[in-house]
Amino acid sequence: MIRYTLRQLEYFEMAAHCRSIAAASQRLNVSQPSISSAIRKLEAELGVDLLIRHHAQGVSLTRAGARFLKEARNLLRLGRELHLEAGAEDAGTSGTLAVGCFATFAPILMPRLIAEVSQRHPAVTITLEEGTQTDLIRLLRGGDIEVALLYDLELPEDIQVQQVARLVPQVLLPASHRLASAPSVRLESLIDEPFILLDIPPSHEYFLGLFRALGLRPAIKFSSHTLETVRGMVGQGLGYSILATRPRVDHTYDGASVVVKPIGNRVQSSAIAIARLAKVRPTRTALSFESLCRERLADLLAAPEQPRAVLA
Repeated sequence: MIRYTLRQLEYFEMAAHCRSIAAASQRLNVSQPSISSAIRKLEAELGVDLLIRHHAQGVSLTRAGARFLKEARNLLRLGRELHLEAGAEDAGTSGTLAVGCFATFAPILMPRLIAEVSQRHPAVTITLEEGTQTDLIRLLRGGDIEVALLYDLELPEDIQVQQVARLVPQVLLPASHRLASAPSVRLESLIDEPFILLDIPPSHEYFLGLFRALGLRPAIKFSSHTLETVRGMVGQGLGYSILATRPRVDHTYDGASVVVKPIGNRVQSSAIAIARLAKVRPTRTALSFESLCRERLADLLAAPEQPRAVLA
């Protein structure tokens, strides 16, 4: 039987996070010898070294330590959940939930979601990480976040997803464009004009794939990793773009006007999903957040003139 305690795991996790026994001691308000002793006993029980001690330069994870850290974080998370459930049956949802969100729609979704979580569950604290699809998968696998909102595109098998809304891509034009008043825009009518690409995986391949499916090849003039830079370039008349995420205002950061038009061609929509590690049992707090996303996400993504986004 393996004999180690959640306290040993907590000390190890904090030391790995801080990369320092001394810093972990300050964060946990526990003496350095106590933390060092607990981690040594944990290593002895497991039969492997988890940390490399650097004289006067902190600690770093061994390969075995990096693998064990993921499982340790999951055990600590579930241990906190069990403690809360055992403490009071009517305590309600509480605790800390680490959430990740894809960078382009985080500004549109997360402020409202965090506010609604705070209203419904005052005892819950949300921490937020924003990034690319690759960033979020790495954070999920590392135990740094428990759930993520991302595109249901190119996801590995160890990530469990549930689609919560679909986004229909639309053409973004400067307000002065010749097609700005058209009811819809076919992509072939823009093919000779400069295209501004949102160059962040998996959006990059998704948007270019829309053209390939129609036998078209856009004339890429500019590209950017950020949604607002793309919108700003379009607003200045430097070209057109295709976006799936639409802010609720048709003005850019520098005050230019843009218009959004439906695509006249038949094109593939994209799906937003809630993701977590398939092998990790979700906490009650995570399940509550997932329920809120299923309930509210479509409304939060809807354009002003649309009553509701298309549900998955």
